[in-house]
Amino acid sequence: MVEQQSIVIIKPDGLVKSLTGNILTALSETKLKIVGAKIVKVSKELAEEHYKSLKQRKPHIFDDAIKYIMGEFHTKRVMALVYHGEDALLKIRNICGSTNPEEASPESIRGRYGRINSKTGVFENVVHTSESEEDAEQEIKLWFSPDELVEKIYPTKEIEISKKRKELIWA
Repeated sequence: MVEQQSIVIIKPDGLVKSLTGNILTALSETKLKIVGAKIVKVSKELAEEHYKSLKQRKPHIFDDAIKYIMGEFHTKRVMALVYHGEDALLKIRNICGSTNPEEASPESIRGRYGRINSKTGVFENVVHTSESEEDAEQEIKLWFSPDELVEKIYPTKEIEISKKRKELIWA
């Protein structure tokens, strides 16, 4: 058993379909702790940084993935969560299912609620989850500042903003 963390992003289609409660209930089966949560309006810069590896692996879907997570097809917000605990990556990925909703187990989140949009060809797969420990760290540090998490999961350092104000940043 390994202590891990993972980001879970409930994508715009999950929010517009009011699936947040269902998704959180399903994820509660993991018995993991939520150590960070927030609603985010995704900027183009954040979307492009989040999907930068997709641009290299699958350039033909990159632009639609950016539009999708920015909410151009649904609503202009996502819910980002950080889960922490034993075998977090495997537990979350098992409950969320395959990225392609047509290949996902019908009992999984993506199998129940995902679809392939016939107009755009975009996988509306309701959630994003980290694929590896390296991805989790990169994604968590991209989406959250250290002060937005209730537990210290990665090294931080304190910087002085002004004589009266200090801030934690990722080390």
